Amino acid sequence: MRKTALAVAFAVFLAPAAALPQTKSGRSGIYEQLNLFGEAFERIRHDAVEPTADAKLVQTAITGMLAGLDPHSAYLTESEYKALQNRTPDESASTGLVVTLDNSQVKIVAPRDGSPAASADVKPGDIIFTIDKDPTYDLTLPEIEQKLRGPAGSEVALMIRRGSEKPLEVKLKRTGDTFPTVTSRLESGDIGYIRLAGFDNATPDQLAAAVKDLRQQAGNKLIGFVLDLRNNPGGNFDNAVKAADALIDKGDIAVVKSRKAEAAKRIPATPGDVANAMPIVALVNGGTAREAELVAGALQDSKRAVLLGTKTFGESGIETLIPLNGNGAIRLTTARFLTPSGRAIHGKGLEPDLSVSPLKLEKMAQSDRRREADLRGALKNPDAPKNPDAPKNPDASKNPDAPKTSEAQPATPGSTPATPKAPDKDAVTATPPKGAQPTVASEDIGTPSDEQLSEAMDVLRGLAMVNGRTASR
Repeated sequence: MRKTALAVAFAVFLAPAAALPQTKSGRSGIYEQLNLFGEAFERIRHDAVEPTADAKLVQTAITGMLAGLDPHSAYLTESEYKALQNRTPDESASTGLVVTLDNSQVKIVAPRDGSPAASADVKPGDIIFTIDKDPTYDLTLPEIEQKLRGPAGSEVALMIRRGSEKPLEVKLKRTGDTFPTVTSRLESGDIGYIRLAGFDNATPDQLAAAVKDLRQQAGNKLIGFVLDLRNNPGGNFDNAVKAADALIDKGDIAVVKSRKAEAAKRIPATPGDVANAMPIVALVNGGTAREAELVAGALQDSKRAVLLGTKTFGESGIETLIPLNGNGAIRLTTARFLTPSGRAIHGKGLEPDLSVSPLKLEKMAQSDRRREADLRGALKNPDAPKNPDAPKNPDASKNPDAPKTSEAQPATPGSTPATPKAPDKDAVTATPPKGAQPTVASEDIGTPSDEQLSEAMDVLRGLAMVNGRTASR
């Protein structure tokens, strides 16, 4: 009798879902599955070694049910839901980290620009193993986000791993400051650089103002814009749509697809382009996520911009917070957005039009540099000295026992090893950073050492030349 009553009660809780068409596999229907739940519930109540309150068992069941859907779906207890609604400033200070769950591991999507995390050189793709020495493997996403928040000025210690490197401990100080989402400057007098680092209520107006200001600064010399979306973990969906709309004159911005395919919604662009159809190169990387991918996909599908960089993060879920009548709330992924042409972003990411990985400059010892003469089968130069690397030692002829060179002579027992030659200051080599998905640190974005930005500027100059020739015909 109790099992039947429990099944009925759970069916009432799931009434909206039960009202939808259900798919049956053989004889198993929704009520049979609820009977299975009721049976498991009773066995746990009576046979578990430690007694547990019924409410705790039900909450745990709901938590597990949502956790099995995707990393962002979660159950909030009544106290957690109220705390979320009435969060005080002392509880809302942030490190600037945006994280997600990937195979039960806490992965950093990207740090916010100007945040403590960005200053600490935390990078997209880093894995967090512990927060204040507490393991993260059994935490839900809301619990992780709650642990990262706290009073302004307080510190949080993270143990992170980057690729195959050894784990390192990073201490971040929480701040209550807001982080900038739009910055801009004029590059080389003729290229407008706009850094779009997130999406909040001020972003659309700030983006339009930045474009207008750059056009006024450059005057007739302006040849185009670089829109930097790297390490942009997203933000407010509606404001991201407005930001994309500001640069697109016609067509669609995105397609929002829910559970019902027939309910797919297309978001159209409104007439007008603040950039006045000037060429745009959009920079993307593995830290370009969620709403930033919406903007990148819209610009790419509408042929409004050339995407340059590396593959984006690949996350496009839209979550809805649904209250449960005094029993907390559930955060549920209710839709996903696609590019205007219908390309899926979630789990795939966006491939750039031009793939350019960031490079890291490292000093290279003079002895490690290979020359043409070092190659097998190289032609000999008959005019070259027999030992071109031998140092000129005028005293060598006077002292036949003196070593010919200090580097070639092997060390003898009890002797002092020769001092190796210092590397040439000008000897540098460009090598890709370690890891399958190279990224650029937030503090390096837009600096003179930013290789991807240099490539984007070269592309814009090439487009300007092509457009100039076309216009002259």
